[in-house]
Amino acid sequence: MNKSYTITISFIVALGGFLLGFDSAVISGAITGIRSYFEMSDWELGFSVGCVIFGAMAGNIFAGPLSDKYGRKKLLIVTAILFTVSATWSALATNYISFVIARIIGGVGIGGAILIAPIYIAEVAPPKLRGSLVSLNQLNIVIGISVAYFSNYFLKDIEGESWRWMLGVEAIPAFLYFLALFIVPRSPRWLIQKLNRVDLAEKILNKIGGKQFAKITIEEILRGVAKKQAKGTYADFFSKRMTTVVIIAFGLAFFQQITGINAIFYYAPTIFEQAGGSTDSSFLQAIVVGLTNLVFTLVAIRLIDKLGRKPLLIIGTSAMTIALTMATLAFNNATYDFNENNLQKIENSELKLALNQIKGTSFNSQNELFENLEQILTKEQLFNFKRYEVKNFISINATLVLIAILLYVAAFAISLGPVMWTMLSEIFPGNVKGIAISAVGFFNSLVSYTVTQFFPWELTNLGPTITFAIYALMAVLSLLFVLKYIVETKGRSLEEVEELLMRVE
Repeated sequence: MNKSYTITISFIVALGGFLLGFDSAVISGAITGIRSYFEMSDWELGFSVGCVIFGAMAGNIFAGPLSDKYGRKKLLIVTAILFTVSATWSALATNYISFVIARIIGGVGIGGAILIAPIYIAEVAPPKLRGSLVSLNQLNIVIGISVAYFSNYFLKDIEGESWRWMLGVEAIPAFLYFLALFIVPRSPRWLIQKLNRVDLAEKILNKIGGKQFAKITIEEILRGVAKKQAKGTYADFFSKRMTTVVIIAFGLAFFQQITGINAIFYYAPTIFEQAGGSTDSSFLQAIVVGLTNLVFTLVAIRLIDKLGRKPLLIIGTSAMTIALTMATLAFNNATYDFNENNLQKIENSELKLALNQIKGTSFNSQNELFENLEQILTKEQLFNFKRYEVKNFISINATLVLIAILLYVAAFAISLGPVMWTMLSEIFPGNVKGIAISAVGFFNSLVSYTVTQFFPWELTNLGPTITFAIYALMAVLSLLFVLKYIVETKGRSLEEVEELLMRVE
């Protein structure tokens, strides 16, 4: 078996994940700059961050069917072009609408890359390596996130509009990805299923695993083709015999996002500022989040084909529940002190004068604080206080918040992060894989957008305690879902997985 060749082409394809991760996290450092430059409200800020997911939905819808028609490789090349255009355009945008359009274009690239890269890798990887190699996509996503946090930290002090540099630097790796993809062969399964080019597929499979591997794999693919002569439809996907597959796919897609992972990645510095951290320390803590994500994704890659998919999901969702509960308790036990030092941090003279009325007072919860402020502040002053100033008065166990966030990210990185995409690349029958992966990816993006859009509003209006309590509840439900519905797929060929899930109804 030519292990190095298989790893090389898988890693190149998975570089789309790097761009996806970088694009997802880089906006976290640019939030202050774009909010000021484009004069955004909370809702506009949430949309400018989350609109990338609208593009991802479009990518989800079209990527699967188009990759079935034109091939996985060609669609990945298109995603590289989209990433390059988006990075350049968003860095040069001079108005809000133009900025949003640029972000949506990048989202289309995300929607394509996040679906097609795992499919391609699953179709070329030998069964014993498939889980690890598909997880390379998730590894590259988290490397992209980490690099984005480092990049933001080193670019934040550039004079002028540093946010433009933060967003524009992505164009460099995007163009390199475009060039590297021309080295990658076409998917052998796609060549046989769509073009009946057994000869070309055999050459690629020989290079991957040798003649015996090529012979066995081609026989399995041809058996699958013989059973599925008609192209699958949405009716086939949602048919009764697919019930188990549909439940697993949509359940994983829902819980991967509803537990709040993108709220953490998109708004990491904002969360740490809510816990009383300075801007500088918040950016540094975001870097630690990215590195934690990276380290535990490497752990997942090592374990996913040894320990299995379901055990990792059980361990991960349990730890996520604990971590989110810790964050909830940390914010719930915070106090808000209106002493002289804290009041001096307020720059708005009218707001400072109004707050002097409660000088020397301490509040035991955010709800109690806001109820009192409603009596002495105008609606506009209260809104500005919630949005910009509450962090100056909080007294909280910031170490516990950091530990909770790091535990949560580590737990996600060994479970829902890589395992969901690995299982989605495994569980769909070949005749409906394109439309199925698109439908589930669209749903996953929709849930992700909902979380991202509402997070700034939740922090301002509900406060961090209730926000994290909601995510903790979702983590509990995700654990129960895993225990009841997830079926183990490790060590099985794609055809064996299909036979297993078609029997379990």
